[in-house]
Amino acid sequence: MDVLKADNYKQQIKQKALELGFEFFGVAKAEFLEEEAPRLENWLNQQMHGQMAYMANHFDKRLDPTLLVPGAKSVVTLMMNYFPQRVMDVSDNYKIAKYAYGKDYHFVIKDRLKSLMQFIQETVGEVHGRVFVDSAPVMERAWAKKSGMGWIGKNSLLLHKQRGSFFFLAELIIDLDLPPDGPVKDYCGSCTRCMDTCPTEAIPQPYIVDARKCISYLTIELKEQIPDTFEGKMQDWIFGCDICQDVCPWNRFSKPHKVDEFLPAPDMDNLNRNDWQELTEEIFRTIFKKSPVKRTKFEGLKRNIQFAAAATQVVKGN
Repeated sequence: MDVLKADNYKQQIKQKALELGFEFFGVAKAEFLEEEAPRLENWLNQQMHGQMAYMANHFDKRLDPTLLVPGAKSVVTLMMNYFPQRVMDVSDNYKIAKYAYGKDYHFVIKDRLKSLMQFIQETVGEVHGRVFVDSAPVMERAWAKKSGMGWIGKNSLLLHKQRGSFFFLAELIIDLDLPPDGPVKDYCGSCTRCMDTCPTEAIPQPYIVDARKCISYLTIELKEQIPDTFEGKMQDWIFGCDICQDVCPWNRFSKPHKVDEFLPAPDMDNLNRNDWQELTEEIFRTIFKKSPVKRTKFEGLKRNIQFAAAATQVVKGN
């Protein structure tokens, strides 16, 4: 394809993405992720993925986008901000990660991705591809980094110079050859706040997260009882955790999102500590019907609340 024509298509797609509510847009060439291969293999060999067996599945597909979309030429990465307009009251209350305040992002973003894919086909012609929102073996942060969206922080999250890290990533893998964007440098420098502040010591070395110690993993992915070794270390988190993001200096640049679907459900916003502890399955189903929190199921959330409540009682008892 003619270079000018390809660049023109890219600009049109980018403009449409912005209209759909995505804040940033980047393109990388669809090729094997050579740098990521040994890192992923080493991480898996050390069993740092814990019970997330799916992380060990489809190893080759995670690294090679052409195995997901035959003939793929470009990986388009999109970013959607979810930093809240107002942080929920956590004074003497249980906490949930900011990304779970509103409607499940999978549904919010996938609909918009499908609209973008339809626009590409209407604008360019016959283009084949797939849309991905954290639901397939796609190394989204690696692709975001390659497309110039930001750099991988020491907490393993993607950091953007103007937005920090409170955003969702999504991808289009397509057989349209678009001009790629270059990567940016790592701006973490000597900062280790995310590592130093993690109460469960889940970041043993820069850029490596041991999921087995991560509060997000313990409250969402772990299906068994939370080990007693973490008692008193969870800091009242009952679904996910934002500690390593909250302390990151780059998140001082975070700006409130403009996506209505990410606003907190009123009933959830009003829950106090007693309400959480007395939560029934019926109320759970009502409040979290369209929320990411439903991923833990009622039993999982009650387990998290009970674990946090027990730790609080121990502290008060002392």
